[in-house]
Amino acid sequence: MTHVLLEKNGQVAIATVNRPNALNALNSAVLDDLNETLDAVAADEEIRVLVLTGAGEKAFVAGADIAEMSTLTKAEAEAFGKKGNDVFRKLETLPIPVIAAVNGYALGGGCELCMACDIRLCSDTAVFGQPETGLGITPGFGGTQRLARLIGAGMAKQMIYSGKNIKADEAYRLGLVNAVYPKEELMPAAQKLALSIASNAPIAVRACKQAINEGLDAPMDEAIVIEERLFGSCFETEDQREGMCAFLEKRKHEPYQNR
Repeated sequence: MTHVLLEKNGQVAIATVNRPNALNALNSAVLDDLNETLDAVAADEEIRVLVLTGAGEKAFVAGADIAEMSTLTKAEAEAFGKKGNDVFRKLETLPIPVIAAVNGYALGGGCELCMACDIRLCSDTAVFGQPETGLGITPGFGGTQRLARLIGAGMAKQMIYSGKNIKADEAYRLGLVNAVYPKEELMPAAQKLALSIASNAPIAVRACKQAINEGLDAPMDEAIVIEERLFGSCFETEDQREGMCAFLEKRKHEPYQNR
């Protein structure tokens, strides 16, 4: 995998989209490497949190590769959109939490990529946008769907129809990102949050992600049944017994063992 670098530090992994000379633009090769990276992370039971970022000083991911897209036929474009959507959906449904550390431009496919993550942190130099209408196309990797779910249909329509970019402070105001940091503080903040999440019971964290993701697309009566089932499943784990015993005994719990 040359276009996505994977670094593992204990229970936290960092995946870096690595095409800085092209502002980390997403082409077919990058999508293939990202897909392979996600499979590797999912197969590693030691990894409890993934941080996703971009290489270089300018961009998280500046978009999909327009040079590759420019000559696509209708059928080829639909296939390219499906390829991106399949990878981003795999990211979104990865059992463990994913934190996007947005270190610069997150435009088009880059904005869509970070929206497929659970939590978005960004630098004060980050810029977000879905500029596709200015190129004669629509967002193709989930932008019309996830943006509306994150910031509401009205603001999503304004961003997508106008193709205008927004800066980090506006992204925070709209709820597109969870926090904004000076550039040099972004990765330490992302890793600190990742370590905090990784210290909690991993089966419970994964169950919370599943409950939220599945429940958002279900009516409330069905959603609470999803929660009840996952809540109950935690009571078959050693981590639940240790966590509650430690609380009752007024002591710090032992490191959770993921079982």
